[in-house]
Formats: sequence, structure tokens, C-alpha cells
Amino acid sequence: MLIHILIGALLGTLAGLGTGGGSLLVLWLTLIQGMDQPTARTVNLMFFLPCALIAGIAHLRQGAIDYRKLLLPTVCGCVAAAVFTALGKQMDTDRLRKLFGVLLIFTSFRELSYRPRKPK
Repeated sequence: MLIHILIGALLGTLAGLGTGGGSLLVLWLTLIQGMDQPTARTVNLMFFLPCALIAGIAHLRQGAIDYRKLLLPTVCGCVAAAVFTALGKQMDTDRLRKLFGVLLIFTSFRELSYRPRKPK
């Protein structure tokens, strides 16, 4: 039980920092805990919502959110989420796992090779 609390706290911290704590949670639940994919996705969503809410409030208090820049990505993200949720329901679980693995590998390489742009 203590290990679950520690893992949850660690992944919550990583999610709050925007470093993929939710993705790691899905891996933990499916690979280590043996949870089925649909349940792991649901747990991940329930895990992510409070983390996102707390991080959003913190950024609002710091004045770090520009609403004009936020509108387009928010709308596009909602549309993409709806489309890919519908597609995901029709796909085989093994295929979804493989695609998720490819996404994680791609994201890892992108993050490892990231170089900040120099200001103009």
C-alpha cells in the first residue's frame, strides 16, 4: 500500500510539472499492476484532472496564462480528443498499446533532443 502512495505522489508531481506523469501511470498500471487498458485509461483521466486543475490554478495566480494564445490549442485539443476517442474505441487494444509505445518513444527522443530557440 505504501508503494502505491509513493508512486502516486511521484507521478502526480511529474504530471504537475508537465513531464508525462500520466503516461507513466498508464505504463505502471498496465505493465506492473496488470490492469486492463480501458480501466487504466479511466484511472489516468481521474488522476490527471485534479493535477491539471491544481497546475492551472497555480499558473493563473502567477499570471502565466495568455488567454488569446490558449483558445486555439484548447479547441483543437478538444476536437482531436473527440476524434481519437471515437477511433480508439474501434481499434484493437494491442494495436493501441503499440501506437502508444511509439508515441512515448517519439516523445522521449523529441524531449532529449530539444534545444530552446534563441530569442530574435
